[in-house]
Amino acid sequence: MNQNGPMLNAYPDSIGSCLEETVSLLEEEWKGAFKSFYLLPSLYHSDLDRGFCVVDYDINEDLASRSDLRRMRDMGLDLKLDFILNHASAMSPQFQDLLARGRESEYRDFFIDWNEFWKGCGSMTKEGYIQPEDKYIRDMFFRKPGLPILMVQFPDQSMHPYWNTFYQKVWEENGKKRYQGQMDLNIRSPKVWDFYEEVLDKIASYGASILRLDAFAYAPKAVGKKNFLNEPETWDLLERVHDLAKRRDLRLLPEIHASYEEGIYRKIGERGYMVYDFFLPGLVIDAIESGDGGRLAAWAEEVTERGISLVNMLGCHDGIPMLDLKGLLPERRIQDLIDLMVKRGGYVKNLHGARNIYYQVNTSYYSALGEDDRKMLMARALQIFMPGKPQVWYLDLLGGANDYEAMKRAGEGGHKEINRSNLTAREARHRMELPLVKEQLRLLRLRNEHPAFEEGNHFKVRSEGHILTLSHERDGAKICLRADLAQMDYRITEA
Repeated sequence: MNQNGPMLNAYPDSIGSCLEETVSLLEEEWKGAFKSFYLLPSLYHSDLDRGFCVVDYDINEDLASRSDLRRMRDMGLDLKLDFILNHASAMSPQFQDLLARGRESEYRDFFIDWNEFWKGCGSMTKEGYIQPEDKYIRDMFFRKPGLPILMVQFPDQSMHPYWNTFYQKVWEENGKKRYQGQMDLNIRSPKVWDFYEEVLDKIASYGASILRLDAFAYAPKAVGKKNFLNEPETWDLLERVHDLAKRRDLRLLPEIHASYEEGIYRKIGERGYMVYDFFLPGLVIDAIESGDGGRLAAWAEEVTERGISLVNMLGCHDGIPMLDLKGLLPERRIQDLIDLMVKRGGYVKNLHGARNIYYQVNTSYYSALGEDDRKMLMARALQIFMPGKPQVWYLDLLGGANDYEAMKRAGEGGHKEINRSNLTAREARHRMELPLVKEQLRLLRLRNEHPAFEEGNHFKVRSEGHILTLSHERDGAKICLRADLAQMDYRITEA
């Protein structure tokens, strides 16, 4: 099996009640289909955002065990795990120590004291936080309305503002303030770097080989800057984390959503890091719905010519990226795709409350394609033959449609659950009898085992109207996909 073989993507409890069920499938029905497994961070102790608000990086024994991870290593599966650089849970030991000890806490500077950060750059408000002068924040990137602040009560009842880019919730319980939230870490603090080293040791001990850096572009902050992908600070941070990861045989995959026209994917690739191909999901839908593979072929040619190392994808735990397509597809075409997916039951997620700044569409990929088996199989075949390491969302593999009941159960803001159905092992095995699933597994095994796909191969792509041809060749082995986007069928030939 080659190192760029397919990667399964799931939560520990996506199938059955714990990771053990998925591991059993990988040992049996899915044997030979995957080289890697991207296991989402509810593997750790977390309390929000289904894993992306980490309390600590110990294994959540309710969902997984070290035995499960050893079984995967015994199968030869690489493991990809998340490291959230920018923030930690308000329930983390460090933040709880801050709440308990206030000014005396050794972790007071582990998080970002808003007033210390903006000292001399604004005026103090009656609420107790500094309002920065407009010249310092006019270009700042916000993920939600208002300043990114959580007012934190110390034991002496004094209130202190701390930087909070993402989610927060505050309530009172027995006369005491309680907090939930994703609290930004102060990367200028030596204690944060000690923490990073401890986390990387744990992740390496779990057998990980790929480290996905979630929300890393928010971590470096500076007065007067955008505070999202600040330059050169972001690249300095990446290089420092890279040095720590390299010592532990971990390869970095920086996760960032930005428009094609900004060229950030190029900057990441030119520095030798793997690039998350957030362009592919929309480009594949565009090709299938328009019957024209020209834009998809152009993207394949570009990344091949630039020598960019990719992890590509269709669906995932999040929505289908649309912001990323700006500059790659015409604006009208992007909006048409959004409208089509919404018509098919998807929900648009916008940035920081501004409805005119689209971000992604929350939908299953199968539903985004109109729950058409031929289109889903075409999408998978195209992904398999595109440059990069294919990452496969478990629900796409099993033909999962939009889960509106899961959305309802999640309540307000629960739109992401539309594509995160928790299946029983019995349900998963029942779906494996579907022709849609059997053919996807055949394609995945072919991608995993055929020598023409191995690293160092020669890739070609050609688009002629509605016919798209993609081929891989290495050491005399050759495999070719001829995709007819008008008839919605494909043929694979081998040599």
